[in-house]
Amino acid sequence: MRGQRLVAALMTALLAGCGQAVATTDPVPAGVRPAPERQYAVGMRQFTLDPDGARPLPVTVWYPAALPTQATPSASTDPAGQARATARTLATTGPAAPAHAPAQTSATTGPAAPAHTTAQTLATTPDRTTAPGSAALPGSAPSPGPAATSTGPASRPPGTGTLDGPRVRPGAPFAAGRFPVVIYSHGLRSLPALHAALTSRWAAAGFVVVAPAYPRTNLRARHYTRDDVRNQPADAWRLVRHLVRLGARPGDPLGAHLAVDRFAAAGHSAGGHTSLGMFASGQPSPLRAGIVIAGGRMVAGFSRPLAPMLFVHGSADRIVPESIGRAAYARCLGPAAFLSLRGQGHGEYLTPGRSGFAQVLATTTDFLRWTLYADRAALRRLPADATALNTTFTTRSLPA
Repeated sequence: MRGQRLVAALMTALLAGCGQAVATTDPVPAGVRPAPERQYAVGMRQFTLDPDGARPLPVTVWYPAALPTQATPSASTDPAGQARATARTLATTGPAAPAHAPAQTSATTGPAAPAHTTAQTLATTPDRTTAPGSAALPGSAPSPGPAATSTGPASRPPGTGTLDGPRVRPGAPFAAGRFPVVIYSHGLRSLPALHAALTSRWAAAGFVVVAPAYPRTNLRARHYTRDDVRNQPADAWRLVRHLVRLGARPGDPLGAHLAVDRFAAAGHSAGGHTSLGMFASGQPSPLRAGIVIAGGRMVAGFSRPLAPMLFVHGSADRIVPESIGRAAYARCLGPAAFLSLRGQGHGEYLTPGRSGFAQVLATTTDFLRWTLYADRAALRRLPADATALNTTFTTRSLPA
């Protein structure tokens, strides 16, 4: 009972405090520690939320780990600067090759063993990927199975060198301290592991990235239906409440490292719709920021976020036209930015080595540093982060 009262008090404080925070110059509480000035090693754990419930939610977590990490060549000491340098190096190496995707378990917050399954690579079409062998769904054993098609981005799990991004170490110990949390939502017929090129780099920059596999839209869903996207914002909120409870447990191996007063929501395609749906009008929100990639449809009520929002979209996207994202951007009541990648489709820019990856990585990383760490230098870097020959960057009401 005492623990329940503590969780209720935490949620009340979060809901009450966020409404004021998103209207201030910086969208974070006063007194947060400065943003990290170095890259972290990256750990990974899995658990399943409500495994015996009607909507079990397998979850992958990438996080800053307490292990030595190789230096990243960069002219800057900040993680976003390193991200820009690494991403631009990747851009000269060509598209990423398929590699092994990590397995995921239905245990609690303990480590999981990897399964050697083949990650998806982008096909020649701009908005779909074809898997010669799909990655294992969290909470299930890997099986070869037939080829499957996905609208999620291609990804090769990080390796040891800068060209592969940070090496992900399952079960590695957490770095000391508490870190802001990003809830990352995948698109239709996708999986968290297929977004690791982005999520693992965010973890290396000092964020805990928590990515659910939604029960009716993930790559391995037995009863797939795209209509279930409307239920996913509620799933994501159920996950937020669970993380707040973990944060109130003394010594919890995951919760002890979560800054539960600093959440952001991010997602690609239908995951972007899901993230935007978490800001639906009439719902109090502890979310400090949102990132919508190739998304913007309203699936859970009318969304006019007060929190800072970043939209990323390809101008040639045929799955979710850029006009959908632009309309969502126009509805925002708070600070907002829109990164448009001219000539790009539905997600190839999320793959290391593809055009636009450098700008997406640097812009999203600095946006999270500003909104979750109050890093004003990161805010000022956003226009430069987004600048390239085939990009445009539009902002509204961003602080000076």
